[in-house]
Amino acid sequence: MKINKENVLKALESISAPGEGKNIVESKAVLNVMTFGDQIDIDLKLENPTLQARKKIEVNILKIIHEQVYEKAKIKVNFKILPSKKSENKTKVMSIPGIQNVIAISSGKGGVGKSTVTANIAVTLSKMGCKVGVLDADIYGPSIPTMFDVDGARPRSIEVDGKSKMKPIENYNVKVLSIGFFTKPDQAVIWRGPMASKALNQMIFDAAWGDLDFLIVDLPPGTGDIHLSIVQSLPLTGAVVVSTPQNVALSDAKKGITMFQNKNIKVPVLGIVENMSYFSPPELPENKYYIFGKRGAEYLANDKKVPFLGSIPIVQSVREASDYGHPASLQENSSIAKEFENVTKNLVSEVLLRNKNLPPTKVVEITNLVGCEAIKS
Repeated sequence: MKINKENVLKALESISAPGEGKNIVESKAVLNVMTFGDQIDIDLKLENPTLQARKKIEVNILKIIHEQVYEKAKIKVNFKILPSKKSENKTKVMSIPGIQNVIAISSGKGGVGKSTVTANIAVTLSKMGCKVGVLDADIYGPSIPTMFDVDGARPRSIEVDGKSKMKPIENYNVKVLSIGFFTKPDQAVIWRGPMASKALNQMIFDAAWGDLDFLIVDLPPGTGDIHLSIVQSLPLTGAVVVSTPQNVALSDAKKGITMFQNKNIKVPVLGIVENMSYFSPPELPENKYYIFGKRGAEYLANDKKVPFLGSIPIVQSVREASDYGHPASLQENSSIAKEFENVTKNLVSEVLLRNKNLPPTKVVEITNLVGCEAIKS
């Protein structure tokens, strides 16, 4: 059987290029297609792809051609691997249609409850009638699947405008994507920065998020590769920093704020949330015990001239709710749900104010030495 080259190219248009949001024909990843009887040779160029990405594309090519062109075709896929453009050191930038606001939630230090705050803000926004998605960008310690009771879920592939996309897992009217959906519970993610960034880009651009009022991005603790990948890939509406009131956490939170305010990054800081502010025993609800210090995050907000969004007390039910995958914000009329509602309302007010007074955020172009003031002459 003679195979038509145009039919092959048309079939290839349904395969997405890794992390680009375009198909492999549109992105010019397909260098050449040659047909000889029932044999097809396809030459592809990819920029430093992961082994998984190469294998996935090859499998998809074989599948789609056998389904749409000729089921007995003999197919050979040749890859031309291009080195990363280190001189530019920037990620291909694509906007995500239908997403109105992208908010990054970060912390300078791990263990301050950043993911707990993320989950509860997302659920509260949903309760307020907003369309919400959560991108778990904490590649090395994903906890969002547990907090949304979707451990073990696997996103399925759906076709959107002729392209294959991941469908986010949904619970509590919140759409969720996490690297935790693609790894075993006891499997450590041992990836270097570039590989983690590529995986993150696939969850951003190769996903069918649909229309969202808010996409909440749960960042890893600290300041590193993932943070830079996010600001290079997505035009962030703003960032929220979570901290406890103790000095050790505040010193790292200050670095997180400084990163977003860096002249090369310029992401608006929408505010600081103080988690684990105080403890009130159930039998003495009027008593407040400031275990980690008092109003530390509020003082930091004043010092850095950023909004203070509110404080969340230490409550056992918050920990239990997170462990059971039922965020505390779902506890109707509870005091802790009201605290998260107060924080979320303040955040929405800051988003509206930011969108009114500031132009849309642009994605960031970062050089290798961004932020390295100490080595600048």
